[in-house]
Amino acid sequence: MQEKLIILGGKKISGELEIASAKNSVLKQMAASLLFSGPLCIKNVPKLKDVENMVEVLEFLGAKTKFIGNDLEIDSKDVSGVFAPHELVNKLRASFNVFGPLIARFGEARVSLPGGCQIGARRLDLHEKGLKALGTDITLDQGYMVAKASKLVGAKIYLDLPSNGATENIMMAAVLAHGETIIENAACDPEIIDLANFLNSLGGNIRGAGTHTIVINGVTQSDLHSTVFRPISDRLEAGTYLLSAISTGGEITLHNIVQEHLQAVTSKLEEAGVVINYIDSKTLYAKGDRKLFKGVDISTGWYPGFPTDLQPVFIPLLAISQGTSTIKENIYEDRFGNVADLVRMGADIKVSNNVAVIKGVESLSGTKVEAQDIRGGAGLVVAGLTANGTTEVTGLGYIDRGYENLVEKLTSIGASITRTKNISAQEASEENLHKEEKIVKAIHELPQHKAIQ
Repeated sequence: MQEKLIILGGKKISGELEIASAKNSVLKQMAASLLFSGPLCIKNVPKLKDVENMVEVLEFLGAKTKFIGNDLEIDSKDVSGVFAPHELVNKLRASFNVFGPLIARFGEARVSLPGGCQIGARRLDLHEKGLKALGTDITLDQGYMVAKASKLVGAKIYLDLPSNGATENIMMAAVLAHGETIIENAACDPEIIDLANFLNSLGGNIRGAGTHTIVINGVTQSDLHSTVFRPISDRLEAGTYLLSAISTGGEITLHNIVQEHLQAVTSKLEEAGVVINYIDSKTLYAKGDRKLFKGVDISTGWYPGFPTDLQPVFIPLLAISQGTSTIKENIYEDRFGNVADLVRMGADIKVSNNVAVIKGVESLSGTKVEAQDIRGGAGLVVAGLTANGTTEVTGLGYIDRGYENLVEKLTSIGASITRTKNISAQEASEENLHKEEKIVKAIHELPQHKAIQ
């Protein structure tokens, strides 16, 4: 039996939540741990499926890992392997970020082309371009990217697009390159800044992260040292729970947020009629009134633009807002994967040429839906909370990759949401047989049954 979420929607949910560390920071810092031949600790790591999968990659390469509560200790002293197989890398795209650190430390790497959510083209040519500029010879061989480098030397690298993954892989490799590396048109997301801060805490020399020009002055392996590092909070988790509450007409207080990281989202929420107040730099209060929601136009973009990861989560609110909204997706062409299910729930949405036109309806109705990717799945959960009646969400393997304790957190703020257990066909048959035996026993124990005998 496939696991599913059962959501009884249509009621306001309100409360307070603490936001976890950013998944997209933690995963890249885990990859970067391979640069250092020794122990380090990443604090407050969410226990997500993606984190579990990255642990498998690191341990396959020879690292030792241990969780103490939510603190993850990694010791890469005994890492000797440079091969990351398809079976592991295919589980999440972020695992490809071991490529740069392996080249920097060992001068070679053989890493499978990555998997992850199928949300459109996610180019690796910029990774290849940057690492080649540092002196790496790269070839493709039967689905693997193979690299060899006798010596990495700093270079000036211009990225055609401000790709997060390429910026990260080049930056990590350049930490141990000889001389100065300059990345132009680099991604400037908060997670890029966080990775640079992590690398600097290890002994790296990086400046300019958060701008489109990052400068890395290479250090030697002996310059690196142990660190204890606390990642930034997860702006995508924050945005999801924010939309979960206010879409129902409820209110929510979020703790451990970074105000500037959410501004693109909160500004659009205010435009849509939501009350947003920052109690302090790390605490946000928001209140929604469904009668006041109105349509807005959104265009996704590289940070600090509106995050592509949150547009699928924003759509359910727009679906019940007055007037017409548009969302133009500029990053991934297949980012509207949850729209068909939202239409089945009663939303009026038409997609053409990466633009969704959303005409507000009075309400959505619960039905059976299936997550196709992490954020699209989160959007279906928000829709279920908003809709009248019962919504069943399957495809939980995707949602588990991005949200720790989703059911527990939503339940704590008043949502009616439960998760069924996953049992095999044999277990289901045995369970049904057990139920039948109990029914037969109960019948035999009835007074009238005994009298008939």
